[in-house]
Amino acid sequence: MAAENPTRDRNRGSVGLSGVIGAVGGLSITAGWGVPAMVAGVLLGGVTLAVVDAVARARQRPDEIPALWSRIAMSVALIAPLGWALGKVAGPVVVGVVAGLLVGVLGLRPQKVVLGPLVGVGTGLALGALWDGVPGAIVAAVTVLTFRVLSAAIFRDPQMELLAERVRAEDLPFVVPLAARTRYVGTGYVADLAEVLGGEYQPDAADVGIVASLDELAGPGFDPAAVDPGVREFYEHTTRFALDIVPQWRLWVRPGYLLYRSVVARPLGQANVPMNQRETQRGIRSRIDTISRAGDSVTSIRGWIRSFVDTDEPIYVGIYTTYRRDGHGYVSVGFPLPQASFTATLAPRARPDGGLVLTSHSELDQPGHYLTYVDERTGELTTLAVGGFAEQLDVYVAEDQVRAEHRFWLFGFPFLVLHYRMHRKTG
Repeated sequence: MAAENPTRDRNRGSVGLSGVIGAVGGLSITAGWGVPAMVAGVLLGGVTLAVVDAVARARQRPDEIPALWSRIAMSVALIAPLGWALGKVAGPVVVGVVAGLLVGVLGLRPQKVVLGPLVGVGTGLALGALWDGVPGAIVAAVTVLTFRVLSAAIFRDPQMELLAERVRAEDLPFVVPLAARTRYVGTGYVADLAEVLGGEYQPDAADVGIVASLDELAGPGFDPAAVDPGVREFYEHTTRFALDIVPQWRLWVRPGYLLYRSVVARPLGQANVPMNQRETQRGIRSRIDTISRAGDSVTSIRGWIRSFVDTDEPIYVGIYTTYRRDGHGYVSVGFPLPQASFTATLAPRARPDGGLVLTSHSELDQPGHYLTYVDERTGELTTLAVGGFAEQLDVYVAEDQVRAEHRFWLFGFPFLVLHYRMHRKTG
């Protein structure tokens, strides 16, 4: 007997789960209307959501997420039980605000977080005025439906988008497909990677840069010959310099970052940016660990590791690569995560003063930020494009010193600037 198609089995399971969610949602909306109405609600909700899911998956193309209308239907069904429970203890306005806040937070961008409760207030007031004793499940469902339709119309640029599913690494040159095999990345990541790859590991390599040569980035709009010698030296011989960092956080992001740092960054040993200048006065250690092919002196992997001097607690562990496509050169920086990688691919741009700008703001199709799951068994990649994140690094020479400003945006809002001062190491 022929084996079952795995995709078909997954689709069947998804349709069955959608039917159950729809049935629970229908029951929540019709609760209290009598047994016949509740039975009808279960049947109608279950069948409707199962059909919606089946049609959406039948129309879904490879590397796409289900259609927006099917996701809206699912979110309406999911919120109904919560609305029913809240309706037992609170009025329609409170139910609307809670439902709106929840769906707004799940929308990630700050504008949606603000829009959600506003929609909830309006929906609760309107339904409360039109319908005395309106069920909480209906208030929550209408709030979510209204919010999802409005946000889709207002915020048309996706903040996260499925770019590829289970593809070869060669198909995504803008992704650095190097993941961490443990739950902690840490400053020993490159050494662990060398064991896995079978390459020759060189810790704290002498006189090496995060790129082999700026000439690899040549292309329309960027001539490496015009770059100031100090800037070129920093990129090609990074280990000749010590770094001073002054972080400048926007006030609105600080509470969230402190939570992220405690819960995610420190336990992960990755992306642990100092909170203030006082922390950086502990001293920042900057080193590059390299991996060369066995029996070959050519460096294949460059890992720039920044950590605190006193404890060697990691700040960043980034794998720096360059590549060319369609006559343009790019820098890709991969930040390893457990079974995943977060990659920043940046396009070069010249500054009039001989400096160099690396930016994700570009009309080209390669620059951007990509979150990638790496299948440990096959090496295949499943990648999300993270459109809500952006960055720009300006490196230049001022008063005979190499300096840099590294700016970050989240959902269009600036939230962090890292000010760098590079000093030549003595000796």
